[in-house]
Amino acid sequence: MSRKWKTIAVLVMAALILPISAYGFGSKLYEFFVTAKKFEGGVFAVTPIVNYLLVGIGFLFLLGWAIFTGMFHDIEAPKYTMLERERELDRAAQHAHHSPP
Repeated sequence: MSRKWKTIAVLVMAALILPISAYGFGSKLYEFFVTAKKFEGGVFAVTPIVNYLLVGIGFLFLLGWAIFTGMFHDIEAPKYTMLERERELDRAAQHAHHSPP
């Protein structure tokens, strides 16, 4: 699959998933606000609302930071780097094991 088609597939999936997620998030936030306004003791809902917003905003910032620093540029490279380091450590351990004291 070419890079162009992968990009199109990701965009289509995002277009399908993000609105549903946004709806779920928005409806839950709306329920919190209604609960806070409707009941006399509804002030208890303010803390979950603030926590919900802070966590959501935090995840968005982390996602943006990861995208703009290039963390998703080459997601295959870390596994090859790990395997190469493992080979180097194995060679170093073998060399240390066979060399005379």
